[in-house]
Amino acid sequence: MSLRKAYFLIFLVLLVDQLSKIYVKTNFVLGEEVVLFDWFRIHFIENEGMAWGTKIPGQYGKLILTVFRIFAVFGIGFWLADAIKKHHSRYLIVAIALIFAGAAGNILDSVFYGVIFDGSESNLATAFSPTPYGTWFHGLVVDMFYFPIWEGNLPSWLPFFGGKHFMFFNAIFNVADVAISTGVGILLVFNKRAFPKH
Repeated sequence: MSLRKAYFLIFLVLLVDQLSKIYVKTNFVLGEEVVLFDWFRIHFIENEGMAWGTKIPGQYGKLILTVFRIFAVFGIGFWLADAIKKHHSRYLIVAIALIFAGAAGNILDSVFYGVIFDGSESNLATAFSPTPYGTWFHGLVVDMFYFPIWEGNLPSWLPFFGGKHFMFFNAIFNVADVAISTGVGILLVFNKRAFPKH
C-alpha cells in the first residue's frame, strides 16, 4: 500500500470524524438523545478522552493525557512510514493508518475544542465563541454513538454477575474510536497476515 493511499484513508477518517463531532456539538445540547432504533441512538456526551470517561486525577491530568497522546501519535506515524517504506503487509498498513487517524481525531478535540467552542450544558454550542469553555489542550472529546442492544437482569444462576442489572452495550463512542478499534481488530484477527513470517 502506498503512502498516498494511507494518507487518503487517514484524511477520510479524520474528515468523517470531525464533521460528525462538529455537527453533534453544534446541534445537540449535552445529554440530548435521538432514538433512531431501540438499539441505536445518537446521544451527545463529552469526556476527558479516555475509555468510559476515565480521568487522570489531579490538576494536570488532562494536560498529561493530551501530551502523551500527541507523542503516541508521532510514534504511530513513524511506525506507519516505516511499514510503508519496508513494504509490509497491506493489513498492517491499513491497521496502523486507522489507529493513527482515530488517535489524531480525538487529539483534535482535546487540543482545539476548548478554545473553539463554548459550553453545551444548557444551549447549543457555537464555534469561535468569545467565551470558550476551556483552554488549549483542555478540550473535551465529543462522543455520540450509543448501542443499548440489551438491558435487563442477568439470571441468578450465573457466577459473580447473577441477578444483577446489566446493559449490553453501554459505551458511547465516536468515529475516531471506531477507527482505533477496527485497526486493533485487524491486528488481532488477521495477525498472521499483518505480520507474515518470511
